[in-house]
Amino acid sequence: MANQSLKNRKIVISAGASGIGWATAKVCISRGAQVFLCDINDKLISKINKNKKYKNKIFAYECDASNESEVIDFFSKILKKTKKIDALINNVGIAGPTGTLEKLDSEAWERTLQVNVVSHFYFTKQAIPIIKKNKKGSIINLSSGAGIMGFPLRSPYAASKWAVIGLTKTLAMEVGKFNIRVNAICPGTIKGNRMKRVVKDKAKFLKVSQSKIEKDFISMASMNSWIYEEDIGKMCAFLISNDSERISGQIIGVDGNAIRLD
Repeated sequence: MANQSLKNRKIVISAGASGIGWATAKVCISRGAQVFLCDINDKLISKINKNKKYKNKIFAYECDASNESEVIDFFSKILKKTKKIDALINNVGIAGPTGTLEKLDSEAWERTLQVNVVSHFYFTKQAIPIIKKNKKGSIINLSSGAGIMGFPLRSPYAASKWAVIGLTKTLAMEVGKFNIRVNAICPGTIKGNRMKRVVKDKAKFLKVSQSKIEKDFISMASMNSWIYEEDIGKMCAFLISNDSERISGQIIGVDGNAIRLD
């Protein structure tokens, strides 16, 4: 029998049209959920909405997560489809620039914080009043291994992901009385397009081969393996399901036991 642990759950995912967000959306609908996702990529949004496979299962909207007015508009569109939200997954994030701090561009630094931290605030602010009506719910913030250790040459990214941890811990304290659980997931080295760009940038900065950088990244975990986007989707599904109804304020690594980031 198919896993229906998320049957009839209404789940909102930011940056959900590709990568971890899209993998998570597919895991959630396979377990009975209905997903409302947004993304800045209008072509991917159009493709999803035209796919009959996802009709009445996934509703996709274009939205710049770092623009508060667009986030507000996204939620107004959701409320025309449903009056309840069971879970929010704050997935949006960018890699940011690579380099030693004194050489980084100020605008690129600020943009990393705007997308990776401030957008979480925008989405969560809109979602909480709706989730409260259910008298229970789950908020999941995507942090990173970089949110629990240092990450040389990626200081704005690390700073943003540490901020997500602080937000998660604090929010869990604020909304626990409403039976809303808040947790953060710290993915390890995810195999995908974003990591390809990170590998390319680091190889260029250090003037070494991309294959060497890839091997270094894999060796950072004791399981000596990439993490896959679906791994994160499965953890999100667990944290939304009744199986995790006493889990809140936790920082959960899905990283093959990452032991370093350098």
